[in-house]
Amino acid sequence: MDDALTETIRARGHENVRGEHESTFEVTSDDWLTPAGDCILAVEADRTPAEFSPEFVEACRSREATITARLEVTPVGSNDGAEPLVETITGRGDPELTFESDRSLVGRTSDYVDDRTVLVEADSAAVDVDRELVAALAAGAEATLTLSVE
Repeated sequence: MDDALTETIRARGHENVRGEHESTFEVTSDDWLTPAGDCILAVEADRTPAEFSPEFVEACRSREATITARLEVTPVGSNDGAEPLVETITGRGDPELTFESDRSLVGRTSDYVDDRTVLVEADSAAVDVDRELVAALAAGAEATLTLSVE
């Protein structure tokens, strides 16, 4: 990924993280989460799509773009130097992506696009995320989401 453009978002888990949605995953800047938010993996994101660089956004607006979301989580209470839990989801770009949301970002297994969408045709959704990683997020673990586009 040496030629990849990247955006990094830091967030944290929440006691209501369930990771059960079958077609999306989401990271939000909100500081709360209800049990109904079954696609949300992390809250209190320090950045939103509206803040991404113009170069990153433009690169994502191609159907040929490969966009990778790498979620790295260190479980609460882990010793320093403990290996983080990592989940990688890959999708593609789309000319309709706007990156205008100032609240949250969503990856989708479908080709639906709205202002929150950061990738489409993802190879997995919240329900597919490793259950140990979801449990760590439900326990309030810190999370780093790195989006890369090639």
